[in-house]
Amino acid sequence: MTRPNASEHRVKGCPVKSRGREGHDRRKLTGSPMKELLRTNDLVRLSWVQALLADAGIGCLVLDQHTSLVEGSIGAIPRRLMVDERDLSRAQSLIADADTAR
Repeated sequence: MTRPNASEHRVKGCPVKSRGREGHDRRKLTGSPMKELLRTNDLVRLSWVQALLADAGIGCLVLDQHTSLVEGSIGAIPRRLMVDERDLSRAQSLIADADTAR
């Protein structure tokens, strides 16, 4: 290692934290707190709910996706689907209505 902090990759004049991936911070994604809408190991249901929310114009974020990939394909760690706090009740009613229609 030639630099004192070789693990820190910086662009001159730009702190590391500000260069992070967009959407990484939950509050940056929507501007308000996010709430858990769904926790599941069922990838088909997760995908279906994401499509349902996208059609309704509700943004969502899947958490624990990479953690569940690391543990293998046994499905021990469920993925969480988060939505904006303001959209939570609307998203819950969309899922309930779609479930009863099936």
